[in-house]
Amino acid sequence: MDTNILLESGTNELEVLEFTLGDNHYGINVAKIREILQYMPVTPVPNTHPSVEGIFMPRDTMITVINLKNCLGLPQTDEKGLFIITNFNKLNVAFHVDQVIGIHRVSWENIIKPDDTISGEDGSTATGVIKMNDRLIVILDFEAIVASISPETGLRVNDIEQMEERDRSDATILIAEDSALLSKLITDCLKKSGYTKLIVTENGQEAWDKIRHMQEEGDVLKKINCIITDIEMPLMDGHRLTKLVKSDAELRNIPVIIFSSLVNEEMRKKGEQLGADAQLTKPEIGKLVEAIDKLIDKA
Repeated sequence: MDTNILLESGTNELEVLEFTLGDNHYGINVAKIREILQYMPVTPVPNTHPSVEGIFMPRDTMITVINLKNCLGLPQTDEKGLFIITNFNKLNVAFHVDQVIGIHRVSWENIIKPDDTISGEDGSTATGVIKMNDRLIVILDFEAIVASISPETGLRVNDIEQMEERDRSDATILIAEDSALLSKLITDCLKKSGYTKLIVTENGQEAWDKIRHMQEEGDVLKKINCIITDIEMPLMDGHRLTKLVKSDAELRNIPVIIFSSLVNEEMRKKGEQLGADAQLTKPEIGKLVEAIDKLIDKA
């Protein structure tokens, strides 16, 4: 599914596919979508999660089908609907939805982050809200949905348990991650691997504001040794943050690691164009620590 947005880098924009479940409107980042197919019969698999409808094999690739209404606790209907085939975290998953409304190009600045009443560390499935004319479009956290069904698809925290006790407290790492749950998991893992000096922010804009403030105070290169950023974040995404850092004559020497479920071949090219020093997909927390070690020791 090719769109113009995939050809651009660091614009702080994304394309959102709007779809419906009953009378409710939801959204998904187009960068996660491989294709959209008409409903087709699936083969049930015994003893799977209640939200898993089964499997099917278009073009010789086995894909798990998730009933999104079941995940969100919405009433089931007889409508056949559509399958949105996605690829993220190196997984191919189909989400069963009712209708596809269309694609909207929006700025991350215009995506409203849900407040703590519906967004916390307890695994909320909403990452942002778009106000579109007479309706609200809720952008769902598809990674969290899949991880709730199959926890082994989440961060591989066991990778960190194998690391010896070590002291890396001389390095300061700035993290930009909007998911409260993932942010806590990442920070816990980094602390276990010896990185105890962490600056944690909720999006690219907050991270950039802190970087600029430190830059104004002087000796910013001594205050930040590495930046880890997600891609999808309200206000400012990780690609825009990377572009701002790598376009600055002083800041460009700070290593930037993109750590996102969206790191595929297409997105990797974008990250390289922007100057990212490393790009890793979200389950690989052990490889993230290895990349931090390598980049900080090199610097």
